[in-house]
Amino acid sequence: MVLKIINATEARVGTNLTLEGEFYTVKKMDVSKTGKHGHAKCRIEAENMVSGSKKVFVVPGHERFEVPLVKKNKGQILSVNEEKASIMDLESFETIEVSIPSELKKEIEINDNVEYWDIEGTLILKRKN
Repeated sequence: MVLKIINATEARVGTNLTLEGEFYTVKKMDVSKTGKHGHAKCRIEAENMVSGSKKVFVVPGHERFEVPLVKKNKGQILSVNEEKASIMDLESFETIEVSIPSELKKEIEINDNVEYWDIEGTLILKRKN
């Protein structure tokens, strides 16, 4: 569910965008004005919120982007295997499966409290509390 649509010139550092079905966070933004009858061009450097890969794209200033809804939740680790962790949400007490990012694999243990994000239905484990 998209709550907001913005023009490329309205994006700022830290803004979340949906591009080609992927979710990105803007890391750097440059807007250049072109000649007398031209349009502004935006050069956006962004990082994928799920995989962490970086992407640079140049779009006209009037290009429109969807801003995804990001819900930040807290949970407790119930079990851990190689790539996935079973988490109990601390508000609704439901159990969900979330993949563990490589930088958190050594830190996470059973009964740890963690923060996870729900980005338009995609669950991401972000940090250990």
